[in-house]
This record gives sequence, C-alpha cells and structure tokens, in this order.
Amino acid sequence: MTALSYAARDSLTMLRRNLKHAQRYPSMTASVVVMPVLMLLLFNYAFGGALGAGIGGMSGGITGGGGSSDRYIDYVAPGIILMAATSGSLVTAVGICVDMTEGIVNRFRTMAISRASFLTGHVVGSVIQTLISIAFVIGIALLIGFRPDATPVEWLAVAGLLALVTLALTWVSAAIGLMAKTPESASNIPLPLQFLPFMGSAIVPTESMPDGLRWFADYQPFTPVIETLRGLLMGTEIGNSALISLAWCAALTAGGYLWARTAYQRSARR
Repeated sequence: MTALSYAARDSLTMLRRNLKHAQRYPSMTASVVVMPVLMLLLFNYAFGGALGAGIGGMSGGITGGGGSSDRYIDYVAPGIILMAATSGSLVTAVGICVDMTEGIVNRFRTMAISRASFLTGHVVGSVIQTLISIAFVIGIALLIGFRPDATPVEWLAVAGLLALVTLALTWVSAAIGLMAKTPESASNIPLPLQFLPFMGSAIVPTESMPDGLRWFADYQPFTPVIETLRGLLMGTEIGNSALISLAWCAALTAGGYLWARTAYQRSARR
C-alpha cells in the first residue's frame, strides 16, 4: 500500500471512531441542533410580525417575488440555516480538546498510524454531523411555513455552499480545539462564530443598521453567504455575493487548516 492509501485507511478508522462517539453520546450534537431551531421558532412566531412588517415596508416585500410582510419566515430561514452550520463547529472544538486533554492523542502518536488521520477523522466526522443537523433545521423550517422556490440545481448549489462553509468553520474550530486548555474553554471560544450571522443580514437587511454596524455587516464573511443562500432559495438578487462567499470559504479553510496543522505539530513537541 502507498502512503496515501495508509493515510486514507487510518483516516477512515478515525472517522468511524468519531461517528461512534457521536452515536453513543448524542447530547452534544442535540444541543447544537436545538439552538438554531429555537431561534427559528422565536424569530418567526415572536418577532416575525414586527420584523416582517418593517422589512416589507422598507423593501416592498420580503420574497423575491414581491411577497408580503407575513412571509418573514422566507427571509429569516436562510440565515438560521447558516446558523446551524456555525453551531456545528462547537462539536469539533470540544471533541478535539477532550482527546488532547485526556491523553489519547499521545497514545495515537505511539502507534503506526498516519499523523494526519486524527484531524482528518475529526473534521470529516464533524462535517457529516453538521450537514445532518442542517438538514434537520431545513425540515423544521419547511414544517412551519418556509416555502423556497429553488430548482433542483439551486438546491444542489445550496448544499454545496453549506458544505464548503461547514468545512471552513470546522477547520477553524479544529485549530481552536487544539489551542484550548480545557473543554470548557473550547466550547466558549467558538461562540462568536455562532452569533456572527446575526450581525449580518440574517435577521434584518443591513440597510436598516447604523452606518458603522452596517459597514461591519456588509463586509463580514457571513453576509454574502446568507445573501447567496437567500438568492438561491427564494430568487432574490445574488450579485457578486456568490463569488465573495467562495473566496471567504477558501480563505477560512486554508487558514484553519494551516493553523490546526501547526498547532498539532507544536503539541507533539511538548
């Protein structure tokens, strides 16, 4: 077998290990899913009337087809779906930090396995779990009235973009898990990632924000992703948001991977 074949085999073994952990201890995954669902229900039922009326009065309709203000669910759902992707990053950081602090990684390093397999197994496993969580949140959104008009091709584009975003955030979270000293800190450090979509166009258009906050909202990573998802699902204008989203995904993936690899190598020298 070649070195690449050994690495793929060992990574698959680590992937099975992480998926079995998720199956045996589902509380972490469940808690990550609950938050986006609660936010979706809260903003749709508690705040949807007021926020929907404001957006409708400002833009003449929420949906791309000129829908009325009572369709706030069609505006907010893409942002909450993205929040499900950001929430999934918490699992990666905590899982890696637990392995690092409990000493199992040192045992792995004494075994004849690929060094890349530890991180690869965690990252791929977390991506799979997060995508399942995203599918669950989309299902809840459809049950409570979300009505996208996307074609099958547009749905595939949505799935691809969400997979890229999830991969990027997972690598960043992997690096956080390697740097964190305790699982508690590993669970707290990624929290800003979960709520950053709220500082974009997830809940209200950025045009309604004060100038300074609007500038931040327009140029932070999640706003173009939200606008791309909203455009694909609801037919609103995308503009150059898709290209900006892909650029952010590439930058975060590369940066997170390099950060995680460096942190993992440094931990081996301690």
